[in-house]
Amino acid sequence: MKSCLVVDDSKVIRKVARHILETLDFAVDEAGDGQEALAHCQASPPDVILLDWNMPIMSGIEFLRNLGEVGLPHRPKIVFCTTENGVAHIRAAIEAGADEYIMKPFDRETLQSKLQLVGVA
Repeated sequence: MKSCLVVDDSKVIRKVARHILETLDFAVDEAGDGQEALAHCQASPPDVILLDWNMPIMSGIEFLRNLGEVGLPHRPKIVFCTTENGVAHIRAAIEAGADEYIMKPFDRETLQSKLQLVGVA
């Protein structure tokens, strides 16, 4: 079973994402900010991370930059999931290491297609 870490400061978004991912046969863990997510990845790297941009303590983009420096045995696929839709934001996310980008609100079909594009669904 593939694993996904949902990183978002919104409990509602984490709950919705968890429900969708579990219907797609993913084992799901959650983190409320980038710092919590980084600690989780160091302990148990997931196959894919669904990552919010705007979070307290450590933003999604800061998390991405730090993730490359922790020396994980395998790098998870990263799908940014955010309301930030400007070209500059998308470019910054890709340059920082994101594999895909999805806009909130999202549905099952959209999320599934992005996971297929990164090769984890």
